[in-house]
Amino acid sequence: MFAEDELLPISALQHLLFCERQCALIHVEGLWAENRLTVEGRHLHEKAHEGPDETRPGVRITRGLSLRSLRLGLVGKADVVEFRAQAVVGRLAPFPIEYKRGRPKKHEADRVQLCAQAMCLEEALAASVPAGALYYGRTHKRLNVSFDDRLRRLTEDTARRLHALIALGRTPRAAREPKCESCSLLHICLPDAMAPRRSATRYLAGALEGLLAPP
Repeated sequence: MFAEDELLPISALQHLLFCERQCALIHVEGLWAENRLTVEGRHLHEKAHEGPDETRPGVRITRGLSLRSLRLGLVGKADVVEFRAQAVVGRLAPFPIEYKRGRPKKHEADRVQLCAQAMCLEEALAASVPAGALYYGRTHKRLNVSFDDRLRRLTEDTARRLHALIALGRTPRAAREPKCESCSLLHICLPDAMAPRRSATRYLAGALEGLLAPP
């Protein structure tokens, strides 16, 4: 079990699975920068949180619900949780929904983040949370996610890796990849300058040469 002051953001799981260096820059070095994608994502989350809680036939909708897991060492908020009526009278089944700005991704980062929210709900409510959904702003559709054993193991493993990375307190070296272009920390990370086999001196010399070149 983790202590309260050892809890790490659930959102950091997504950062870690996207890029370990990005995760360390944010959660070890305390660096952050916005770009169009992060601003759009933030606005989508704010919109999801701002709406009022609702009660509809067979479902209670809660927004911006605070979450934590002392077992996983995580803390955060769920964008939306639908508490759905089920066969057992008086029991409502939690169904977490995470809002994302883009489209469904090939990697598991979004699913792991949502699964971590489900596991927090299970710990807090002593209730089973077998499934949830990712809502993508680009498609305006929900993608249902089943929290099977494989995804739960991946989520637990990612939480352990996150705590190990933060405890180490060391930022991994940069590696230039296509996904770097969409990262808001691109101009802080400087993957072209910091990547192995290319020194910062050579990178800066090349950049300066480009600036001094005649138009």
